[in-house]
Amino acid sequence: MAAIRAYMNTQIKICGLSTEASIDAAAKAGASHIGLVHFEKSPRHVELEHAAALRMRAPSSLKVVLLLVNAEPGLATKAIEVVKPDIVQFHGSETAAWLRAIKSTLDIEIWKAFGVRDAASLKNADEYVDVADLILFDAPAQALPGGTGTRFDWSLLAAHKHKLPWGLAGGLTPDNVKDALDQTRAQLVDTSSGVESAPGIKDVDKIAAFCQAVRDHDNR
Repeated sequence: MAAIRAYMNTQIKICGLSTEASIDAAAKAGASHIGLVHFEKSPRHVELEHAAALRMRAPSSLKVVLLLVNAEPGLATKAIEVVKPDIVQFHGSETAAWLRAIKSTLDIEIWKAFGVRDAASLKNADEYVDVADLILFDAPAQALPGGTGTRFDWSLLAAHKHKLPWGLAGGLTPDNVKDALDQTRAQLVDTSSGVESAPGIKDVDKIAAFCQAVRDHDNR
């Protein structure tokens, strides 16, 4: 995980992209990662063939993250083979054993999203220490596991001793990301609904504003 370290610029992931224009906007704005969601219940869902085409659109400056939710190892393997992402993010209730089985057959970077309810729940993320390359702390799952625009109490992360590289998600917008970084010193920030004009519809101006806000924070 050499690409994500505390002393480098904050990494930026724009998630839930579904068009070439949104990928171009993320690249132009200086994002480091983009997320492609393969989960039918999500308004940001893309079929595997479309995800593969979008992945090919992404320039080398962007790391492509394929987001899956409770995908059985067989489906996960197929999805990864078709899309060929740089990273696969599991955003459901996948256990460490589940992810370990996938990692035993696929040589790919794994991120695990983790819903934060309280300080005690943070300790549960430690069970993924030998299988995940990064933990993405998010708001607890609701009707959908992510992309709901809901945030959690960022102060819970202030005193937490992280055992893995980590990122922050959940309700991040161009207006609040500086505050989030001030409170958490996150190594990576992940936004989806916070840069949309409607569910699943990315706003290129908001993408640019989000990335600029992060850079302004880093420069300060």
